[in-house]
Amino acid sequence: MLGDRFAGGPDDLVKAIADGGYAGIEITDTMIGRYAGRPAEFATALKATGLTLVSFAFGSKNGFTLKEKIGALEAAKRWIDFAAAFPGAQVSMGSATVVSDGRRDDKFAIAAEIYNRAGELGRKAGVDVAVHPSSHHNTLLFDRTDYDRIFGLIDPSLVGWVPDTGHILRGHNDMIDTLTTHRDRIRYVHLKDVDASGTWAMLGKGVCDTQAVIAIANAAPNFNGWLVLEEESDAAAADPAAAVKTNRQTMRGYGA
Repeated sequence: MLGDRFAGGPDDLVKAIADGGYAGIEITDTMIGRYAGRPAEFATALKATGLTLVSFAFGSKNGFTLKEKIGALEAAKRWIDFAAAFPGAQVSMGSATVVSDGRRDDKFAIAAEIYNRAGELGRKAGVDVAVHPSSHHNTLLFDRTDYDRIFGLIDPSLVGWVPDTGHILRGHNDMIDTLTTHRDRIRYVHLKDVDASGTWAMLGKGVCDTQAVIAIANAAPNFNGWLVLEEESDAAAADPAAAVKTNRQTMRGYGA
């Protein structure tokens, strides 16, 4: 999660995750690099390391909240078609964000329509689509009220949920209740940790009750079995490959 500070490419990511002892990988539109438009080549690269593509995630500079972009689903179609080459792979759409003036109420309706339309594209392609709310700057989906609101507008038969423990903890007083209330929407889980102030922490070093999250996910009727570890702490920034390995060891302590 180093953004512009990451000097490597997709093959470096694949190698680090495979060497870290993982079974699968989630990759994004900003990480896919030379494999964009080349799913067969990416499949070959994953096969060589024994990794499965869990999900393809993408965001939008338009924040999924501009009315004039409701019908502009080219990116969604592109990455849904890419994921369709990988059996069982999902497509994760990033958090709706505020990128323009206007009523906040209207932005929820716009985001829900965009998510639902993408979900329809996914259904036609045989690819499950899910939304990934965040706590980043200008997010529309920050606290529990926001989650309840967007889920009240999204068709659960078309669009699932990728709960991210770190982002939930930064915006919700009770992560466990949020996960339990909306557990029927869970498709897979992003696991990461924060300390009491909301600063990213290595998994198991913050306030996330990881064992409870795993139990809730396992009981969720539409959970596909994947726990995706996403690391944004300073320790990971200093040595990403080492952090990946450490988190895998931590997960073994949880029996996963």
